[in-house]
Amino acid sequence: MAGKSRNGTRIEPSFEGGSRARRDDELRADPRERGGRAPVKKRTKTVRGRSRSSGGGFFGLIRRAIYWSLVLCLWGGIAAAGVLIYYGSRMPNAESWAMPDRPPNIKIVDVNGELLANRGSTGGEAIPLEAMSPYIPEAVIAIEDRRFYSHFGFDPIGFSRAMARNIMSGRMVQGGSTITQQLAKNMFLTPDRTLERKVQEVLLAFWLESKYTKDQILAMYLNRVFFGSNSYGVEAASRRYFNKSARDVNLTEAAILAALLKAPSALSPAKNPKGAMERARLVLAAMEEQGYISADDMKMATSQQPPKAKSYWSGAEHYAADMVMDELPALIGDVKEDVVVDTTLDRTLERAAEKAVQAALSKDGKRLGVSQGALVSIDGAGAIRAVVGGRDYARSQFNRAFKAKRQPGSAFKPFVYAAALERGLTPASVLNDAPVRIGKWTPENYDNKYRGPVSLANALSNSLNTIAAQLVMTAGPANVVKFAHRMGIESDIQDNASIALGTSEVSLVELTASYAPFMNGGYKATPHLIRRITTASGRVLYENKYETPPKVLSPQIAAEMNMMMAGVITKGTGKKAKLAGWQAAGKTGTTQSFRDALFVGYTSNLATGVWFGNDDGASMKKVTGGGLPAEVWSQFMTAAHQGLKPEPLPGIGGDSSDLIASTGGDEQRRDSLFDMISHALGGADGEQQQPGGRRQVDPQGLPTQDIEQVIRQERNDADPGLTPPMDVGENAGGQPQRRANSTLLDVIMQQ
Repeated sequence: MAGKSRNGTRIEPSFEGGSRARRDDELRADPRERGGRAPVKKRTKTVRGRSRSSGGGFFGLIRRAIYWSLVLCLWGGIAAAGVLIYYGSRMPNAESWAMPDRPPNIKIVDVNGELLANRGSTGGEAIPLEAMSPYIPEAVIAIEDRRFYSHFGFDPIGFSRAMARNIMSGRMVQGGSTITQQLAKNMFLTPDRTLERKVQEVLLAFWLESKYTKDQILAMYLNRVFFGSNSYGVEAASRRYFNKSARDVNLTEAAILAALLKAPSALSPAKNPKGAMERARLVLAAMEEQGYISADDMKMATSQQPPKAKSYWSGAEHYAADMVMDELPALIGDVKEDVVVDTTLDRTLERAAEKAVQAALSKDGKRLGVSQGALVSIDGAGAIRAVVGGRDYARSQFNRAFKAKRQPGSAFKPFVYAAALERGLTPASVLNDAPVRIGKWTPENYDNKYRGPVSLANALSNSLNTIAAQLVMTAGPANVVKFAHRMGIESDIQDNASIALGTSEVSLVELTASYAPFMNGGYKATPHLIRRITTASGRVLYENKYETPPKVLSPQIAAEMNMMMAGVITKGTGKKAKLAGWQAAGKTGTTQSFRDALFVGYTSNLATGVWFGNDDGASMKKVTGGGLPAEVWSQFMTAAHQGLKPEPLPGIGGDSSDLIASTGGDEQRRDSLFDMISHALGGADGEQQQPGGRRQVDPQGLPTQDIEQVIRQERNDADPGLTPPMDVGENAGGQPQRRANSTLLDVIMQQ
């Protein structure tokens, strides 16, 4: 048997002895022949007398870390490239990319080119980078993207630094987007925080950097970024918060603007001035750190307190800006590019008007139960020079000068008197101030007193309701309505006797404009605010055409009305509207239960209307047109005529003393006996004789008749639907009183 000795004793293998060992090795099968792997023999080396493995220890760990980091970077780069390719393929072709146009801005300026307001979705115009205060771009770069001029749209260093800081803080404290990325996001993308949006933002940033210069990118960003309070761009924000152009902001204000970019609403200086200033100090520190400003500059800037921003747009000029925006579509259609609107408004007069209205309300509003006021002033061509639509634009944007329609009260009477003058009467014509009944209507004077025979000039200056009611029926309600429309009233007017007291509602602007033909010699003054509209490059889109207004009133009638309405101020109900050094004329108006009080008056330079009342129609505490409105009118007109050379009203001439004499002198003076006799005698055939022997002819060319004949004619010609004609001079007991101008003796005895 193999493996046994002859004597039967088993011999065990031995590993001792060199020859025997070698034989055993020679007999051992090679592992490769068995399909296995050869054992790996570890090499050892001696380091400072010690033997250790080459794959262990500190340096081996470092080498392995570097190796796997490179591997991870490689695979991360491949993954990132895949993500970019994938989301990039979902975007439109780069050749179709284009920077969207900035929404158009409407810049509204006054007659001298001074800015009134900006309108449009941006809230302000775009201005070149070189025109801005240099502090603005420096502050924004310092706090938002300090490596702006060195990166290529995406800043890996800045991104890594921001992420590291966020990790250390445990929350998001710093963003990693560059200014270019922010511009791309604002212009092209939604605010969704998704991986796709972030990738697209980076791709668009690369595209912007390849297409535009750094300065162009920065300018686009500063002119489009949101600064809160509906302000897009630094110009809008500067106007909104500091009431100045971005060209003029100082270091502190620039830091506040840059601070807003972090949280425009939360850090608004209008809502949170303390928070805005705290953030601004961080901006200033960053500017100092990066060498934009010195330590002294920073110290001075942090010690300054910018003017407190108002919570909302304020100022009466915004009423005018709203009017412009209402009219713009009809004049030029949709606004597709930046435009400049030149208005007729005078900013100096606008401030004076706002000051006068607000001062009156602040002083007497609560005491007199008045909460609102309005003012509009126009020149002889209808150009609006000032408009105040309410007490405070920030509280109420409703324009009471243009959109509110109220009863004008006695301020409507000049149209009644002028219509009667066209029928042949004169300022010296005499009517009887006595109880009057027109159908079921019995108008009464304000003081419930009756003065007997009075001239038209005296009746108008004292605003006698009974005389106005008689004149309506003399001229005919329909004729009065036609006259008022011819002068400029556009609202519907009821053609009944009560229009003598201004019962039909009109707006303040149309009422004021309708007084202008008296001041300009008889020409219609269509109220207008927009003078010219041009593009930013100067191309004219619109220019008004009011150079040749129609003639609506004869110069003679205008002169007579000027004389009578001047008496309202010199000796009548409007004495508080006196204007030193200037001939002025006007009319007071007060509606039933003191709901509305008006004064509309004019010089040869301006026609101005003032209204006071309450939006809910509540009664005031006995406020009349000759009170608060007349006072405010005088204050505004005094400021408006400062430094101008006085000019007489058309048809009057001379100085103020001549005017006072011609309109009746002081308050106590009655109409002259000569006037009474002249009117009583009339012409040989009963026609009214005008000063200078003028024979008045009505618009149809027919000679005028005695007033009672005119009344009878109006009765016969009246439509069946009109209010029945009046009974003149009937007392409370129904007994007829003495009629005006019955005899010369009657006239003499009543003086």
